Amino acid sequence: MTTNPFLSPSPLPYELPPFADIRDEHYLPAFEQGLAEHLAEVEAIAADPEPATFENTLVALERSGALLARVSAAFFNQASAHITPAVQETESRISPLLAAHSDAVRLNPGLYARITSLYDTRDSLGLDAESLRLLERYRTAFQRSGAELDADGQRRLRELNAEIAAASTAFGQNIVAASKAAALVLDDPAQLSGLSADAIAAAAENGTALGHDGSYVLSLRNFSNQLELGSLDDRDVRRRLLTASLNRAQDTNGPLAVTIATLRAERAALLGYPSHAAYVVADRTAGTPQAVTDLLDRLVPPALANAEREADALAELAGGPVEAWDWSYYAEKVRKERHNIDEAALRPYFALDKVLHDGVFHAAHEVYGITVTERPDLVGYHPDVRVFEVFDADGSPLGLFLGDFFARASKRGGAWMNSLVSQSELLGKRPVVVNNHNIAKPAAGEPALLTFSQVDTLFHEFGHALHGLFSAVRYPYFSGTSVPSDFVEYPSQVNEMWSLWPSVLERYAVHHETGEPMPADVVQRMRDAARFGQGFTTVEYLAAALLDWAWHTLPAGTDPGDALAFEAAALKKAGLAHPAIPPRYRTTYFQHIFASQYSAGYYSYIWSEVLDADTVTWFEDNGGLRRANGDTFRRALLSRGGSVDPMAAFAAFRGRPPRTEPLLERRGLLTP
Repeated sequence: MTTNPFLSPSPLPYELPPFADIRDEHYLPAFEQGLAEHLAEVEAIAADPEPATFENTLVALERSGALLARVSAAFFNQASAHITPAVQETESRISPLLAAHSDAVRLNPGLYARITSLYDTRDSLGLDAESLRLLERYRTAFQRSGAELDADGQRRLRELNAEIAAASTAFGQNIVAASKAAALVLDDPAQLSGLSADAIAAAAENGTALGHDGSYVLSLRNFSNQLELGSLDDRDVRRRLLTASLNRAQDTNGPLAVTIATLRAERAALLGYPSHAAYVVADRTAGTPQAVTDLLDRLVPPALANAEREADALAELAGGPVEAWDWSYYAEKVRKERHNIDEAALRPYFALDKVLHDGVFHAAHEVYGITVTERPDLVGYHPDVRVFEVFDADGSPLGLFLGDFFARASKRGGAWMNSLVSQSELLGKRPVVVNNHNIAKPAAGEPALLTFSQVDTLFHEFGHALHGLFSAVRYPYFSGTSVPSDFVEYPSQVNEMWSLWPSVLERYAVHHETGEPMPADVVQRMRDAARFGQGFTTVEYLAAALLDWAWHTLPAGTDPGDALAFEAAALKKAGLAHPAIPPRYRTTYFQHIFASQYSAGYYSYIWSEVLDADTVTWFEDNGGLRRANGDTFRRALLSRGGSVDPMAAFAAFRGRPPRTEPLLERRGLLTP
């Protein structure tokens, strides 16, 4: 039997996991050994007969769990990016074990006593600012994990955590299975009229890959309104595609959503909070549920008014009211008619490699001085994964960036960033980060052509990658994107600004066949066209955010009843039951809140966008794409991870608290 590659640090550059040697069967044994090793380390720290010191308690905790960290980082990336039956089985087995392990650490009375003794004498310990924050964050984390509950309370908390972990894992796996089963299979190429030739070819290849030889398969992304709805001429095909999307996983995930929400409400009450939302935001930058409610409520009326103006324009073109499956289709026609923008016709200007190298990487070089070089000698966890080495402005090595750009049956929908190795001065580690996308893989030898929305997503996700790559903290606890969930989207949203920055756009927006640059007047028309759709975009987002809020502001003991009936009532109460604009995510495929880390946190995107829009204004006021600006932003925010209070860091950077007006202006929501 071969040696398990997780049992020792990777010998590869930057400790990149040795994916060429990793097999599915390595994960579970590595988890089991990693859990046992970490628990033994924790128990040794707790039982140390020496009085607690910062070094023998907090620093020792930060050094512990190396094997568990290695296998967890690799596994949970694969569990979303390259899912196999063996990985799913391991995930089902390991999720409750990890929940129990977290409880074993956070509910260890001896360990908490040592942390508390240090906290009570913190003013006399001579700690620097980052070390003091580490002590404060550990104490808060243990308190919020139930360290001060009595024995009965801790027993019930352990039960709740295990049940929630198991249900959440099942919820996520059900989405993958249901999305695959609900893919739209079409036999007649005429039904694909309106799609580009490369999109039709990709659908044919997808059909072959999924066992439908000779058919065309439109696989579902994880959001409600599928991308093809803007192009498909056949109204019935549009209806079938959207219906398949909206009805996913209702039988399996409806009951699970109710279970997860009620268990979370009970856990929040056990910990002394009126709801799960109150528990979550108490440790986020929002601070209180009322702050979130106030922001969302402020946005609903102008967003609806904007959407109704858009609906009128669509109805005028369509010759009558549009249904949900018609909205994107006629919105594209309005963009063509009003702004002479044809999304499909622009795709030849957005070839993936050109956008990546001359857009995303070039902008990062101009703003931060970094350079990115591909490393074909290093391999990822799937043949499609590309590995790049990132160098700082002075030429010193910074870390690795992995790009996993293409959709496949084994990958969940959406786009996201993961860390495979987290930066830490204490551990001598430099970052290894991965961006996942779901771009249709082109036919062999053809370039991958993107929509502008996908271009924007490339910039967005690389913003997350930069947050991880620029991390310059001592302790692993604070590394990279280890910040409150309502702050983590902020740096990535800021990075989107460069996608339409003239000197960046002119480099990457080049026709892949003719080499001709995109016509200069198209940029302003793209901006105007994007502004037209802000009503729809904001309403579908707010509907999802307020749906999340409704599920997680439930008090303990409340029976929400049927999941879909609860959803309908919640949207009606929020004033967002718009017949032609479904929520961006319905309950039964709302991965973010029921199978990920965004429960009671989907508001974070708009909350972070307040900071983002204000920061974009700062960049523009200070000359835009300049190294001095990038260095300031990197030093003040991107490099700090969780080592400072994020809102204090923002206020120091901006010279004041954030203002909402730039966001309202951007989304066309300012009252005329």
